[in-house]
Amino acid sequence: MALGFGSRGRTVDNNTRDIDPNNASPDSSTLKEGSFGYDPESQDANGRKMSRIAAPGAITDVGEQLDVGKQMELEATNSIRYRTCSWQKTAALLFSEYICLAIMSFPYSYSVLGLVPGLIVTVVVALSVLYTSLIVWEFCLRHPEVRDVCDVGQMLYWNWRWVWYATAVMFLLNNTFIQGLHVLTGAKYLNTMSNGAVCTVGFSAIAAAISWVCSLPRTFDTLSKLATLSAFFTFISVILAAIFAGIEAHPEGYNTGGSKGLLVGEPKVLVIAASGTGFVSGMNAFLNISYTFIGQITIPSFIAEMKQPRDFPKALWAVTIAEILIFSLVGAVVYAYTGTQYNTAPAFGSLGNETYKKVSFSFMIPTLIFLGVLYASVSARFVFFRIFEGTRHKGNHTVLGWSVWAGILAVSWVIAFIIAEVIPFFSDLLSLMSSLFDSFFGFIFWGTAYFRMRKADYGEGWVTRRGIRGISGFILNVVIILIGLFMLTGGTYATCQSIVDNYHAGLVGGVFSCKNNAL
Repeated sequence: MALGFGSRGRTVDNNTRDIDPNNASPDSSTLKEGSFGYDPESQDANGRKMSRIAAPGAITDVGEQLDVGKQMELEATNSIRYRTCSWQKTAALLFSEYICLAIMSFPYSYSVLGLVPGLIVTVVVALSVLYTSLIVWEFCLRHPEVRDVCDVGQMLYWNWRWVWYATAVMFLLNNTFIQGLHVLTGAKYLNTMSNGAVCTVGFSAIAAAISWVCSLPRTFDTLSKLATLSAFFTFISVILAAIFAGIEAHPEGYNTGGSKGLLVGEPKVLVIAASGTGFVSGMNAFLNISYTFIGQITIPSFIAEMKQPRDFPKALWAVTIAEILIFSLVGAVVYAYTGTQYNTAPAFGSLGNETYKKVSFSFMIPTLIFLGVLYASVSARFVFFRIFEGTRHKGNHTVLGWSVWAGILAVSWVIAFIIAEVIPFFSDLLSLMSSLFDSFFGFIFWGTAYFRMRKADYGEGWVTRRGIRGISGFILNVVIILIGLFMLTGGTYATCQSIVDNYHAGLVGGVFSCKNNAL
């Protein structure tokens, strides 16, 4: 059975099509709700018709251009159904994606940027991600056949075949790097709890194996139940860390001097960045914050399994409000009690009381496993759907289907294990992922999507035709694209330089090292 990647990028009609939900088919015949071609998602909240940027089926194989209702109808008799998520279950998936271990890098970022600039960056990045996520949602409403960000990428850039392949490579690398991060932190946790009882490579292998088993469920509906537990325990973990930081006598390393003699005195809290703060450290701090917020890469995949895609903003707003409150409060409180000189990433390592450290870190176990599992599942379904599209193996329990699904996941976790052993440090790995992938999936793609959709709606000259809304929207999205380009260039340089510096300074172990990486 051939892998269907080659079907992307066929020559198609990319002309703008105006979608009328009561007259949506190409032959303009009148259709009823639930019939082929009817698209209930083709109007915005104000009833305005939204235009496609490409013809129906432009990036799809046979049958994929079906609207949401028809997709649900066709899979109704399958034993495995995909469009089953309510907005509440989608919110659980988003909470588990965003409320994660990376929160504990915020105290480090605040120690570099200063508390006030750090909090400002937190709010600005959160609002920019909210805005661009709404753009993603609008795009998916216009094109209900979209299954993942790779389909979106090809449609945005005029159905160029190489864009689909380039997006697919970045998509899979991004997800696998996140899996690698969770293999790394899983080993870090096991080392912390056992005081380095086993070689770190062995602990990484154990973390990867456990994660593979947990990745086996095939629908987001099933994973949403695990996601709820993951988000809940993560919330408990970071709140406990903040409380313990406040009630313990001193942070880890207090007045010991440390290897460089810097661990002295009471914790110092900087309102603004210290004079002489370099570009590399400042950029890494910014990228750490950005990585935690930017998750638009999974949104098309989540919406593709929603029963009512129009309800997605409910989940998005709930998560964004929680993010700003939790990230800001936990980051600021932990930083206030651990200070600039005693801070670590993740910040559990800043807790001086060994019991406090282990208890708070232990509540993070579900997230250490689940978030990597979530991204592994997104990657696996990307490959799996293209292998088995149009066959009974996609929507039913078959030996071949389950064997291939498990095999895809196994390959992804082996690669993640290798990444964790080659790049064995937390902060720089976050920064590297953010600069390489979040630049596109967090900013560049969605600024482009805004321009394409507005041109489809209003035609040439849409910027001036819409007055102040058109001009302000144009400027804002140009800025969004420029931020993405800056992250890609300056961010990648800063991260690579930081990695080199850390190796030269002997701050990390070598590749495939047994060195204890406990907090």
